Amino acid sequence: MDFLAKLAESFIGLFNAGGATFMGLVTGIIPTLVVLITFVNSIIMLIGEDKVEGFAKKMTGNFITRYTVFPVLAMFFLTNPMAYSFGKFLDEKYKPAFYDAAVSFAHPITGLFPHGNAGELFVWLGIAQGITELGLSTAGLAVRYFIVGVIVIFIRGIVTERITLMMMARKEVN
Repeated sequence: MDFLAKLAESFIGLFNAGGATFMGLVTGIIPTLVVLITFVNSIIMLIGEDKVEGFAKKMTGNFITRYTVFPVLAMFFLTNPMAYSFGKFLDEKYKPAFYDAAVSFAHPITGLFPHGNAGELFVWLGIAQGITELGLSTAGLAVRYFIVGVIVIFIRGIVTERITLMMMARKEVN
């Protein structure tokens, strides 16, 4: 009998934990995302959708800025996870590569701009603590993380774009 009682408690405990997680989202990130989405859409409306689209077309018109400047701006201004919404300004064939580049930059931005991915700040702080204990400055490390991050997102963007275009071509053949 004791086994059945523990099984029942564990079963409902699973749903209680899920409910607690859901409430954490409802009182945490979800309102922030709703306000951020509303703010960004308001700014786009104030500036003018055609001007924003024009700027985005300039930023994404070539592969260099599409996978360096554009994801950096997205992560800096909109932060993780809202930054991925910048993909709406891209042609469908470039969206997977943009997402790959932007998500890959979620960590390297944290050293210089902690707001970019505050959820992962603990990773940077752990590394920074080790560097500080060695008597070294974290500023140089943060700059190197940022630079290497931009190089990595550029490479990932190009590779993912090529893979996406190959897969799209295969799908068209079939």
